[in-house]
Amino acid sequence: MTLFDRLSEARRAEHRDRRAGETATDARGEAPNRGAPLDHRPDAPVSSAALDRLVRAQRQALKDMQRPDGHWVFEFEADATIPAEYILLQHFLGDIDSALEQRIANYLRGIQNDQGGWPLFHKGHIDLSATVKAYFALKLAGDDPAAPHMARAREVILGRGGAAQCNVFTRIALALFGQVPWRAVPEMPVEIMLLPRWFPFHLSKVSYWSRTVIVPLLILMTCKPRARNPRGVRIDELFSVHPDEERYPMNATGDALGAFFAGLDTVLRTAGRRLPQGGRKRAIRKAFDFITPRLNGDDGLGGIFPAMANVVMAFEATGRPRDDAEFVMARKAVDKLLLDRGPDQTYCQPCLSPIWDTCLAAHAMLEAGEDPDSPSMQRAIDWLLEREITDVVGDWAWQRPGLQPGGWAFQYRNDHYPDVDDTAVVVMALDRAGDPRCRAAIERATDWVLGMQSSNGGWGAFDAENEHYYLNSIPFADHGALLDPPTVDVTARCLSMLAQLGFSGSHSAIKRGLEFLRKEQEADGSWFGRWGVNYVYGTWSALSAFNACDEDLAAPHIRKAVAWLEARQRPDGGWGEDCATYWPEKRGVATDSTASQTAWALLGLMAAGEVESDAVRRGIAYLEAAPRDGAKWHEALYTGIGFPRVFYLNYHGYSAYFPLWALARYHNLRRSNEQRVRTGM
Repeated sequence: MTLFDRLSEARRAEHRDRRAGETATDARGEAPNRGAPLDHRPDAPVSSAALDRLVRAQRQALKDMQRPDGHWVFEFEADATIPAEYILLQHFLGDIDSALEQRIANYLRGIQNDQGGWPLFHKGHIDLSATVKAYFALKLAGDDPAAPHMARAREVILGRGGAAQCNVFTRIALALFGQVPWRAVPEMPVEIMLLPRWFPFHLSKVSYWSRTVIVPLLILMTCKPRARNPRGVRIDELFSVHPDEERYPMNATGDALGAFFAGLDTVLRTAGRRLPQGGRKRAIRKAFDFITPRLNGDDGLGGIFPAMANVVMAFEATGRPRDDAEFVMARKAVDKLLLDRGPDQTYCQPCLSPIWDTCLAAHAMLEAGEDPDSPSMQRAIDWLLEREITDVVGDWAWQRPGLQPGGWAFQYRNDHYPDVDDTAVVVMALDRAGDPRCRAAIERATDWVLGMQSSNGGWGAFDAENEHYYLNSIPFADHGALLDPPTVDVTARCLSMLAQLGFSGSHSAIKRGLEFLRKEQEADGSWFGRWGVNYVYGTWSALSAFNACDEDLAAPHIRKAVAWLEARQRPDGGWGEDCATYWPEKRGVATDSTASQTAWALLGLMAAGEVESDAVRRGIAYLEAAPRDGAKWHEALYTGIGFPRVFYLNYHGYSAYFPLWALARYHNLRRSNEQRVRTGM
């Protein structure tokens, strides 16, 4: 019997034992699917019977949200910018669905805060760029600038220096509408497409999300088309002086390197006027040569709204007929992101998260005792296996030529851009299910993940060795997220996967990965969370990996992390961490406890051996008492992130599967003879 076969049988035996223990309590009925009063005592223990009923009720509620073909997908919400940009796109094309536009406008008005602006996340501070885009979109949609909500927004914008101080992406959008001159944006000639690999700037040196956004944008910034803007809307009132007289920021970092690149931008601007037209046409062709094989059907270029919208505008700018099959498909991909919220509101999601939602929901279901042979889990496994990427060699091969593909994306399809994080979590779920059909996929994915490890021992999300940090100082990169370097959370997930599959601590990939995690630990004992908010997420990820790799749980770095988590527990027994903690001066800010962050803290503490601790008991009591509706705990605060300090995400599924996972983990460990977590995460 192979290692895989032994692990598979062990997983199935574990589920049989768990289901047998559960059957004895089935006759007691299920707990009502609502939380206890908020004045609960956080020191009051939750009885085993009550916990059993709660786990079973929430498991069934989550199962009820599964799609007929086996997958889960939840709302995926960002800030005002994406819905606003959808309205801008309609007016750029001059093709306006008035009823849809009004539903999006209703959504935008609904998320304006009391101060008159739009934040990047719920209860966050006003963001200038988001507020300018929302104001412009609402004015395009017909809102009267004299209306109170528009007047408040305008006051906010002018009080922050006016629209000239917006970020680069916002100024590019304004330039496309003729609201600012093109000198307001950095010089990004399409001839960038012709640069050799050794040049300091090349597409291979930036992240997947950057290159898919940049390439169609290069076409737009070279062709400089003017939006149709059929209603002739202008927003001159958002500038302190006339836009033609404004000074626009170009130093992305404010330091000497940023100043150097700002000076280089001036040189490029002058040189760009003298570049030969033959080279320009060749560069535009090369840009479309990049775009075309990555269009990704109705899932869109890169699977993300900014890249998709830029492709639509690039097709329009270069005269592509609107009935062209690729143009039609590109627009369909954008529209696929629209989501109705009630009868009178619609918003545009930044992308879709079905693979991420499905693999995490599968973990929660399995932890909660769902039989891996049940129809629900078999459909989930089938759905995931159908989406394995095996026949497309993606952009990751620029750094890893010869490596065979074998992974999963984040979206329904995004074959050029499989995600190391998704792949590791999918593999762990398939392995936990113990289905022999998964063996080949797991082996392919394991080889691919091993090959994607960077030389410093860590893993990035989509690329290896993506650490050209000087590029974050170019004027275009004022968002500071041009790159995809190795991170703690993704590295931890890969280590957890390898350890769950039976790789020992003596394996070089494990040793180098663990050393990366140790080096990345913060002075206070926590770890930074790149893809979840924030140090609670990073610390849970790291502790899970250390436990899976059989690290000594009494080691000082583990105890320091446990102490940090315990110190961060709130009086109500939960954990919460604000999106603002990505600003150094706001570290430690917590607006309120959330179910998902409480679950992460609990999973981290249990991985560190703290099952019987007072902190864990109080956290479980918080989850038992916190309000919920169906599968989901109430959670308005954002706990996901796209780019620190720039773009935050509300994963609506996090408040369903993570709390269930933590409650079930606690229930299982309390009933077991050995209170140590034996899965990767």
